[in-house]
Amino acid sequence: MKILIGTNNRAKTKAVKAISSIYYPNAIFENIDVPSLVSDQPMSQEETRQGAINRAKHLMVGSDALFGIGLEGGVQEIDDQLYICNWGALVTQNGDVFTATGAGIPLPKEIAEQLLAGAELGPVMDVFTNKNEIRHDEGAVGVFSNGLVNRSTMFEHIMLLLIGQYEFSYKPL
Repeated sequence: MKILIGTNNRAKTKAVKAISSIYYPNAIFENIDVPSLVSDQPMSQEETRQGAINRAKHLMVGSDALFGIGLEGGVQEIDDQLYICNWGALVTQNGDVFTATGAGIPLPKEIAEQLLAGAELGPVMDVFTNKNEIRHDEGAVGVFSNGLVNRSTMFEHIMLLLIGQYEFSYKPL
């Protein structure tokens, strides 16, 4: 049984494998870098969700995989404050789409201003933390939660919600 992952991002891949392996211990995972067809920096819940769905759907075109997973990170504005938002989508062979959202945390004003001016969160965080490719490790959520939640564990929560919906739908109680 094959599970497709619509990214080469290490944090997202780690989350998919960690959770999926519990429920599908014989799964073979394949990473395929597919387009989100949304902005490089999604700026709303809707755009972030659509990016995850687009990735997962793209994976399943002509595939015999059990399902494809698309994960997308973005930001949303609430009351003049930018928050991290994250979405996942699981698409089956027959085209069923399951979605789930995850934790959010406000971004400091100095980060938000750069995003509102057109920058992407990953590179901004690299400069802010003086690290490279932070999006593959702790992510902004890891920095601003003081390491209590990292990007991978945040996406693990989304994976649990996706697989839970899938299992309930295909193997009801």
